[in-house]
Amino acid sequence: MGDAIADVLNWLESRSDIQSLRAAVCDLNGIMRGKRIPVEQARKALEGKLRMPYSLIGLDIWGEDIEGNAQVFSNGDADGLCHWTGRGILPVNWTAHPTALLPLWLADEAGAPYLGDPRRALARILDRYAALGLTPVTATELEFYLVDPTSQRPVGPVSPVTGRRLDSDAALSIDEIDDFEAFIHDVYEACRMQGIPVDTAIAENGVGQFEINLNHVPDALRAADDAVLFKRTVKGIARKHGFAACFMAKPYGERAGNGFHVHFSVLDKHGRNIFDDGSDQGSGTMRHAVGGLLAAMAESTLVFAPHFNSYRRLRPRSYAPTAVAWGYENRMVAIRIPGGPSAARRIEHRVSGADANPYLVLAAILGAALMGIEKELSPGEPTGGEGQGLQLAKLPPDWASAIAAFETGKRVAEIFPAVLRDAFVACKRQELNTFALNVSDFEIETYLESV
Repeated sequence: MGDAIADVLNWLESRSDIQSLRAAVCDLNGIMRGKRIPVEQARKALEGKLRMPYSLIGLDIWGEDIEGNAQVFSNGDADGLCHWTGRGILPVNWTAHPTALLPLWLADEAGAPYLGDPRRALARILDRYAALGLTPVTATELEFYLVDPTSQRPVGPVSPVTGRRLDSDAALSIDEIDDFEAFIHDVYEACRMQGIPVDTAIAENGVGQFEINLNHVPDALRAADDAVLFKRTVKGIARKHGFAACFMAKPYGERAGNGFHVHFSVLDKHGRNIFDDGSDQGSGTMRHAVGGLLAAMAESTLVFAPHFNSYRRLRPRSYAPTAVAWGYENRMVAIRIPGGPSAARRIEHRVSGADANPYLVLAAILGAALMGIEKELSPGEPTGGEGQGLQLAKLPPDWASAIAAFETGKRVAEIFPAVLRDAFVACKRQELNTFALNVSDFEIETYLESV
């Protein structure tokens, strides 16, 4: 780590235009929280001497403390140590003045990992793979909308080329890509500066909706880092171009939602894909991994759909799953096995919305897959279409049900440490209660004088 710290400090010396840094930790909602620090404090932060409260990990979506949180009220809201993740120093070119992000994760006073940190949860799962000589190879696909930042309700952005507001779907439209080329170019350039491996970009099914894929990498912790950084980058570049980038699961009730699909395979110590047996069906080990994913899916839904709005996306005939099912080349089910050469055999997990925390999502997916491999769980028969007429187990239909399933789930207890589970449930329950206290305009319009 010493050489890496020296490299960062040397880089900062070469960038006299950078006078401050953002030192930040990722919370349970996937939001980066931290401090603006003078560049002179870079060494202090890199050497693990910066301190922040443990409680910042579990703040609710509005940044409020969780009522009754043990990390606040039983220990006086104590600080933990912030350790550099080693992910690098990440240039930020969309703020008023140049800066850079220093990504951190929390540890206790003795330097031991703080297990409530979502990045630590994923690292623990990857340690279990490494102990077996296995390496997950992961790639992510994130969808988002560009919207007009001046509107209180989401509306399509104004094309920088035509000056007209987008008001219709344009799936795979090259013209729409061309219209927003300046924005997309700047996203790719900012990602290149941060080492985020962006791949293809397409116009998706919604008005002003895009999908940008990140390449497969043999380091799932790096892949989750990249997804978190990518979302932050897209939002920043969008503001720079006069748009807002929206990763809500379902910003428009009648249009496509935003998904966060995860592709993964697993290599053995010789670099062989253990999901490939030369057949179109994939290996028995792959099917065991699918079995684990299905077994833990309902309990894990809170990770994949963590917000009130998330459950508007999980609806029939919406390319978002509602049932615990898998299939070959089937985009209607939760777990898809893509076609293609057998050497590239992989699993696509299609449940998560783009509003989910990438660290928790990858921990839930890879943890469940490993459980299936170790216990040789059967996935049952593959499903065609949406599985109409079949008696398939369902995902929790709403937020409250998902919270309850996660809280009592035996499978998720094998994946996530207790301190994280307790904090996540407390956070989500407080958010749910806050939503319950807020009466929507639609409710008022419907019931004010009619009942």
